[in-house]
Amino acid sequence: MNTALTIAGSDSCGGAGIQADIKTMTAMGVYASCCICALTAQNTTGVQAILEVEEDFVIKQLDSVFTDIFPDAVKIGMLSNSKIIKAVSDRLAYYNAKNVVVDPVMVSTSGHKLMADEAITTLQNELLKEGTVTTPNIPEAEVLSSMKILTSDDMVNAAKLIHERFGCIVLVKGGHDIEATARDYLYGEGVSRWYESKRVDTDNTHGTGCTLSSAIASGLAKGEDIETAVLHAKEYIQGALEANLDLGKGNGPIDHLFRIK
Repeated sequence: MNTALTIAGSDSCGGAGIQADIKTMTAMGVYASCCICALTAQNTTGVQAILEVEEDFVIKQLDSVFTDIFPDAVKIGMLSNSKIIKAVSDRLAYYNAKNVVVDPVMVSTSGHKLMADEAITTLQNELLKEGTVTTPNIPEAEVLSSMKILTSDDMVNAAKLIHERFGCIVLVKGGHDIEATARDYLYGEGVSRWYESKRVDTDNTHGTGCTLSSAIASGLAKGEDIETAVLHAKEYIQGALEANLDLGKGNGPIDHLFRIK
């Protein structure tokens, strides 16, 4: 069975983070292992508290996984500080990890900064060089490319700049910020492709970024090329959104198990 490792924080509500990653990987037929870098107390209305894991324990988790069930792909989510980012980057290089999908969770879709400047710098200098593909949303792509993104052409130019700077393939997630349809742009390693999907009218979108990057990692773990992995990941997200799971009092989670039902 193909295997994938998720390195991220947990979500006590189960809609994002480690929990979303494991559900996604399982639904896509991949065995999931994990390295938890932070604990969160959160629900559909927001995050109430965060407890970071010491970097030494992060390293121990990674060593335990890589020396026993070596992953065919790795997904990286939110890493909250420079020490953890450096520790993860070093272990990925040490084990020569392959098919690394970096979801650079540093800026929310509303533009709110989620990481300190020091951690963002470490992510750019240390972690992205270990990545096979990175999946920034528009605000994150603006940080990585140092340019404002207002149009589809801007998305293309930003993706090219990010690829030139960091060497990884780039999937800039347009969502509904740029145009009426959900348009994502993939660039790098000879690939230049738009992915479009119809807009789903739902407020239950919690964890979509985590889920997309995990779905891409699952495809890569199964031997798919990056274009196919992104296509299948987009199809999975579309179905999970259209299922319109309605849980909680706020921005509810998507339905990771819609295919099973």
